[in-house]
Amino acid sequence: MSILSRKQQTQKRHRRLRRHINGSSERPRLAVFRSNNHIYAQIIDDLAQNTICAASTLDKDLRKTLKATGSDCAASTAVGELVAQRALEKGINQVVFDRGGNLYHGRIKALADAARQAGLKF
Repeated sequence: MSILSRKQQTQKRHRRLRRHINGSSERPRLAVFRSNNHIYAQIIDDLAQNTICAASTLDKDLRKTLKATGSDCAASTAVGELVAQRALEKGINQVVFDRGGNLYHGRIKALADAARQAGLKF
């Protein structure tokens, strides 16, 4: 019996989730990646294999307004609002949420709640 690192546990959860989560053109996938310093969100059409829109704490639009480095719930909220705004501009209002193997807690939950408040349905 081997002991998995935290990263390996996250990757294992992500592989397990991706068996059931698929994005289509009418309901694309909102994929979230969380690193120690930043958070990234992109809306992906898995059938066409392209990214429709994306947002992260590295965006020039958000870098000016964020106080911290981008590793807090306030930054995640801002990214969630921005990705939802960009999706609504492209005509997308329904998505499938892919938390990327992370627990639905903290920064991941803040991003999801902000995207819902901004008008995305999932």
